[in-house]
Amino acid sequence: MKKILAQVRKADSMFHMIEDKDRIAVGLSGGKDSGLLLYTLYLYQFLYRNTYHKDFEIVGVHIDLNFGEDEFTPLLEWFSQYPIEIHTETSKIADILDRNRTKKGKIDCSLCSTLKKGAVIRAAKELGCNKVAFAHHADDAIETLLMNMIYGGRIATFDPKMYLTDSETTFIRPFCLSFESDIARTCKQLNIPRISSGCPNDGYTKRQEIKELLHSIYHTYPQAKENFLLSLYNKEHLNLFMHKLDQ
Repeated sequence: MKKILAQVRKADSMFHMIEDKDRIAVGLSGGKDSGLLLYTLYLYQFLYRNTYHKDFEIVGVHIDLNFGEDEFTPLLEWFSQYPIEIHTETSKIADILDRNRTKKGKIDCSLCSTLKKGAVIRAAKELGCNKVAFAHHADDAIETLLMNMIYGGRIATFDPKMYLTDSETTFIRPFCLSFESDIARTCKQLNIPRISSGCPNDGYTKRQEIKELLHSIYHTYPQAKENFLLSLYNKEHLNLFMHKLDQ
């Protein structure tokens, strides 16, 4: 847990994610990543007060996608031992996705991501939150980079912090420097329940293919994992063709 807290503190320091008087809605999908993020930010509140003499609030937000998810109660029961506010609401996201399947008849992952993000943001606004936190981690960032390069011909990944003009909400990813393996290990140590999303695409996506490709690379070149992450913010050593076009 100390390692995860240190990584969140580093990410917050680097990208200025959390500020005094923030009220942050934490997207709680039921997976290991989001459950640990909510608990980590709960602990980080105490560290934040002692270090910066400032305060912020958190509230967990769970959107039932209506995919036939596993019972969410075990996770709520686990969090009941802490004074953490958790808000849940149902949605028709699964129905919308079913009516807008891809040409191959599959759930559109991009549309699903957009709808989930929109649902959490709407709930966050209703709960008086000015920021939304999702549990996208370092592996997600590296996978997104490769997906954009392979399928989109662009060098880009998600932002650790970004302001959404339409909703006037700041979106943050406190786990952007944390690897999935550290998150999974910590969840196991804490016995945080994992709730299945029920998504029919689980394990059959382009992202899963990229994940398996990276696993193969890491097996051959163990140092690549840390170096891929470092390359995302190593601005002192950036040398791409695009920089030569302006010279």
